[in-house]
Amino acid sequence: IEIVVVWDAGEDHFFTGLKPELGQGYADFTMTEGVSYTLRLAEPFTMSEPLRIELGHGALLHDIGKIGVSDAILLKPGKLTPEEWVEMRKHPQIGFDILGGIEFLQPAAEIVLTHQERFDGTGYPRGLAGEKIPLGARIFSVVDTLDAMTSDRPYRKALAFERAFEEIRTYSGKQFDPEVVEAFFSIPSGEWSSIRAGFSGLSSPRVLQAH
Repeated sequence: IEIVVVWDAGEDHFFTGLKPELGQGYADFTMTEGVSYTLRLAEPFTMSEPLRIELGHGALLHDIGKIGVSDAILLKPGKLTPEEWVEMRKHPQIGFDILGGIEFLQPAAEIVLTHQERFDGTGYPRGLAGEKIPLGARIFSVVDTLDAMTSDRPYRKALAFERAFEEIRTYSGKQFDPEVVEAFFSIPSGEWSSIRAGFSGLSSPRVLQAH
């Protein structure tokens, strides 16, 4: 698989081209809103620019492992069966295996591997807890929930941002790192919907600067 990552340092937009053409479901899991959410939440943590780039790559490619999961599972309108969940939960490891051999994406591969871990240790694939989960993955976990809940899915329509805020607050210390949740709520709530609005009507990515 050839992966081309494109980054615009001024606007924090990342885009990816994948060759050969991947499964139908992958486009549904690559959202530039999610990358922008991630980089906004990273700001209170004063990351260096190289770390921000690595975090952006990880956010963009977090679900690349879903190319190894059948479209029948990815696009299923109802609940997954236990057997289907076993297959779905393989995607972080698949993604890590894809990216791990690409030198400049190895830091992103760690985020891909750990983005489904939970702060209380009940996540997957390794059951990591607390600070054993990389900070980038702990940041991404919060905004991934925001993005998922406020986006249309095959099984439901997008929910209101307020509902996502409630979920994030409720699961602080369980699914999410309390420090990251505190940083999330230090950001004016309207900024999140403004980021989403900035992408509405975007029909195709703009290629600005290739690395």
